[in-house]
Amino acid sequence: MLEESSTPNKANEVAAKTIVPSSKLAQIPRGVWALGLVSMFMDLSSEMIHALLPVYLVTVLGTSTLTVGLIEGIAEATASITKIFSGTLSDWLGKRKLLAAIGYGLAAFTKPVFPLATTVGWLVAARFVDRLGKGIRGAPRDALVADIAPAHLRGASFGLRQSLDTVGAFLGPLAAIGLMALTSGDFRLVFWVAVIPAFIAFGLMVFGVEEPARHEAAAKPRLRLADAWRLGAAFWVVVAVATVLTLARFSEAFLVLRAQNVGMPIALVPAVMVVMNVVYAAAAYPAGVLSDRLGRSGVLVVGISFLVAADLILALGPTIPMVMLGVVFWGLHMGFTQGLLATLVADTAPPELRGTAFGIFNLAGGIAMLVASVIAGALWDAYGPLATFLAGAGFTVLALAGLIMVESRFDKAPR
Repeated sequence: MLEESSTPNKANEVAAKTIVPSSKLAQIPRGVWALGLVSMFMDLSSEMIHALLPVYLVTVLGTSTLTVGLIEGIAEATASITKIFSGTLSDWLGKRKLLAAIGYGLAAFTKPVFPLATTVGWLVAARFVDRLGKGIRGAPRDALVADIAPAHLRGASFGLRQSLDTVGAFLGPLAAIGLMALTSGDFRLVFWVAVIPAFIAFGLMVFGVEEPARHEAAAKPRLRLADAWRLGAAFWVVVAVATVLTLARFSEAFLVLRAQNVGMPIALVPAVMVVMNVVYAAAAYPAGVLSDRLGRSGVLVVGISFLVAADLILALGPTIPMVMLGVVFWGLHMGFTQGLLATLVADTAPPELRGTAFGIFNLAGGIAMLVASVIAGALWDAYGPLATFLAGAGFTVLALAGLIMVESRFDKAPR
């Protein structure tokens, strides 16, 4: 608010210096913290289920690895395709929170289906609707973070939200491990417990997040497909690089299956997601801060390089320690890229089209995730995990080469 005055007097300047906290974390707006906590609780719920779901499908219901890849790909593609519509609608309505709350609510009310399901069909339907909720909330929530965060703290704000999101993502599998041990492998009981944090997230979204006033007062723009072409070349470069990168980073279900493949006991398999997400959470905020200080492209190059290392280790490492090392590099990759890619979308898109921009960005990623997960499952069934992860490494090198060719566009993009 202080910066709205064009000619502040001495008293106002002194007050501003006194009020503005010295810590970057303390400067991040309350709304960003609230959205981060919402993400944390929903991810806690989702990952308690998703850490066990691939193994449950294969060992209990007898599905193939290709089927797991198809289910995961369809689920994530559904989420991403939905984001383009919810993002554009949030631009038109000028109310991001409403759509985000609907998305979180839909995901929360779907969670009880997982313990009640007795067939693959029910689980596919539950996964589909759960990801539909994710799709509805994703673009409006990211646009809301961009609207709330000051430009000089945008990388840190997206990094913080991503870190809190990922705290839930590692607490979920950790809780799943503990509950599986205490209940002698009762999958359905774990799925029931996962319902609780989902409804906490929904409550926080409804009562703990405020819509920025300027959205409430904004006039509704016309919905036009042509608006997509106003997003500019830098935005489309971000989309292109992220899409190729998603082809390399197929569903994390394959990390769980790789751990089982090298002999990790089923009760301990969720440890894969715990380790990956601990590293992810620890890296995301520092990576965002670094990108604010040093520029986006250099941090992104480092993050993509981590995925090359992860894929090679997971392809060639035949032991549990080697797989866990690959998982650590996978987590570093996620921490150094996911929040940063979202920040780049916010940097390169006009404020009034941020919802649309995040929707397009996630649509492209969702289609790529569907293709990548199906290819990964088919390669695994035909040739084994070596082929799956070597193909991932190849796509990652392609994404890295493309980024190096166009990286100057990122740091010159308007903030």
